[in-house]
Amino acid sequence: MSSIEILPSRRRLGQSALVVSDICLGTMTFGSQADEKESHRIMDRCYDSGVDFLDVAEIYPVPPKKEWVGMSEEIVGRWMKGKDRDSLVIATKVTGPAHGWFTAPVRANHCSLDRHHIRRAVEGSLTRLQTDYIDLYQTHWPDHGMRYEDTLAALSELVDEGKIRVIGASNETSWGMMKSLWASETEGLARYDTVQNNFSLINRRCENELAQVCRREGVSLLPYSPIGGGVLSGKYNGGATPDKARFSGYLKEGEPRQRAMAERFVNERSLRATQCFQAIAADLDISAVTLSLAWSKQHDFVASTIMGVSCYEQLDEVLAILDIHLDEETLTLIDAVEEQIPNPMTEDGLRRL
Repeated sequence: MSSIEILPSRRRLGQSALVVSDICLGTMTFGSQADEKESHRIMDRCYDSGVDFLDVAEIYPVPPKKEWVGMSEEIVGRWMKGKDRDSLVIATKVTGPAHGWFTAPVRANHCSLDRHHIRRAVEGSLTRLQTDYIDLYQTHWPDHGMRYEDTLAALSELVDEGKIRVIGASNETSWGMMKSLWASETEGLARYDTVQNNFSLINRRCENELAQVCRREGVSLLPYSPIGGGVLSGKYNGGATPDKARFSGYLKEGEPRQRAMAERFVNERSLRATQCFQAIAADLDISAVTLSLAWSKQHDFVASTIMGVSCYEQLDEVLAILDIHLDEETLTLIDAVEEQIPNPMTEDGLRRL
C-alpha cells in the first residue's frame, strides 16, 4: 500500500450535475447496531478520508421498527451541523409500498408513492436531517401497479421547489427503469439518474439487463450490500451466527420474512463461494471485504458503492480500496468462481415486484 494519502475517485450520478466519491457511506446501522457516538466516529473518519456521499432512508435503521423510524436521519442531521453542508452529498429515500415483504412502520402503515406520501416523507426527512434540501431523493421500492407519471410529477415539483436536487430509484427492475425514463421523456418530468440495487460477488444479476439500461440511458448504479450482507466477510462461514450480526438475529429469531431474506444471503452456495473469494483475496494480501468492494467500484456503470459498517474498526477494510485496482488476472479468477457457482444468492427479491 502507498504511504501517500489516496482520496476516493469521483464520478457523476447519471447525467446530473452531482459528482460524488466512489465510496458511499450507508447508514442503516446508525441507531441500531451503532449508537450515536460510534456513528459520529464513523462519519468523521469517512469525511476526513474524502468520502462525501452518505445514504440514508426515512425507515432506517434496520430492522424496521416503529420506535426506530427516522433515527438514522436524526443522527446524520446532528452530525451535519458541524460540517459545511455544501461539502456533503446526502441521499435519502421515501419508503414506497414494499410489496408485501413487510408492513412499513411509517405513516400509520399506509405508505405509497403518490404526491401526498412523497411530500409527507420529504418534509419529515428535511426536518430530521436539519437541512433545507436533499441532494439525491430516491424511491425505496417501486410500485408497478400505479402510474409512474404520478410519482415523477410529485418528485418534479420538489425539484422545482429546490427541496431535492436529483432523483433516483431503488430495488427497481430493468423494465421499471425504462418505463420511468419513457414517462419522464414524454411528459417532461424529472428523470431518475440513479438506481440503487443489490449487487455483489454473490449476486451479479445487475450485469445483465440493468447494466445495459444504465450504460445506454445514462443512469448510474449505486450498489448496496456489496459484501453480500456481510456474508463475504466470512463471518457466517461454517454455520457461524456471530453476536450482533444482522442475519444472525434474522435466522435465530426473525419473523418469516426476515428468515427468508437471511437464507437468500446465507446458504450453502454463498458460503462456498465466499471461501473461494477469500482464497483469491489472501493471495493479494487483502481481505475478502476489500476484494468485494474493489470489484464493485471497477464497473463502468457504477458511480458509487454503498458500504455500511456497524463499528469504527470495520472502516479499515473499506478504506483500503482507495489504493487498490484489481488486474485482469484477478478479475478472471473472480469470474471463474461465478462460472463454477452461478448466482450464489438465490434471488434478489425483484421477482416479487
